[in-house]
Amino acid sequence: MLEGKKIQQYKLDAVIELKERFGDVQDFIFTDYRGLNVEQITELRNKLREQNAEYKVVKNRFAKIAFHELEHEGVDDFLFGPTAIALSGEDSSPVAKTLVNMAKDLPLKVKGGLISGSVFTSDQVEAFSMLPTKEELYAKLMATMNAPLQNLVYVINGVTQKLVRTLQAVADKKAE
Repeated sequence: MLEGKKIQQYKLDAVIELKERFGDVQDFIFTDYRGLNVEQITELRNKLREQNAEYKVVKNRFAKIAFHELEHEGVDDFLFGPTAIALSGEDSSPVAKTLVNMAKDLPLKVKGGLISGSVFTSDQVEAFSMLPTKEELYAKLMATMNAPLQNLVYVINGVTQKLVRTLQAVADKKAE
């Protein structure tokens, strides 16, 4: 930090707290929350909490110091004006999707993001939000892997059903 100047303890504590909080997180999406009222922020926080994410209003100067000390470079351009950060420890695609969708209806602006160590612009975050989640990709993969087996079962089942219908028709013919 600054040498020769006495820094107040509460500022040091605030930076340490941010570093601890940011250290457990891999993805950050920066937003401008100007114009949101308390109910809207609460609604946004609740939706993000459902996705195991947190929405934290930060002081830009403290956040810049914390990001530099954690060696997350390239985010200074997002730390201006009123800033809140969506912190996602897991899959951040649904978090981005929620923020982008809510930005359509609310005075919320996505500034950019730091996702998997890469800096994303607001347009890139919007494009990222349109990608399927990991769970959706797993489901598509499993459906693709199951398709040949399901088709085999249908074919085998069809052969046995045809045999049973043929035998039943022969039995009905002999019964007449």
